[in-house]
Amino acid sequence: MSIGNFERTDGLFSLCGLNCGLCGYRLKGKCNGCFKDSFCAAQCPMAPCSVKHGNLQYCFECPEYPCKHYDGFDSYDTLVLHRNQRKDMQRAKEIGIDAYRAEQREKVKLLNRLLEAYDDGKRQVFYCAAVNLLSVDDMQVILDKADRETADLPTSERADYIDHELMAFARANDISLK
Repeated sequence: MSIGNFERTDGLFSLCGLNCGLCGYRLKGKCNGCFKDSFCAAQCPMAPCSVKHGNLQYCFECPEYPCKHYDGFDSYDTLVLHRNQRKDMQRAKEIGIDAYRAEQREKVKLLNRLLEAYDDGKRQVFYCAAVNLLSVDDMQVILDKADRETADLPTSERADYIDHELMAFARANDISLK
């Protein structure tokens, strides 16, 4: 089936549950999110399925969700992490898409804050993963501490510091950032 009639309104949270707003490819301006004319939609097996089911905005709206398209889907990563995909879809379904998108907007702000203050040119993918996998509150606490502790340090040392803090938090909470 073609995606000719594929229509979406959300550029932060994809049809299948990926957090597009936290994708490095999108941050570099190379993708505008999960929309009809995007690279991702052209490759997506869910887009034609969405059209077939009346242009659902999110797969969790489908009575067949989770379907065969999700078999093994969260066992690998592409441009954006798949690891929390089902968990994120469940959260969006439970709290409502507007509340979930509000959380995603906060995560995008946190990611931009990381990139502006701590990126030494080598950590964008790592920062995207950290913000995707950690909660807004946890990221806020880690960043606030890092801001206080590294205010007078050069960017490379700030990057090392935040890298260490994020990895320590992840290890303590059994979260893999790799």
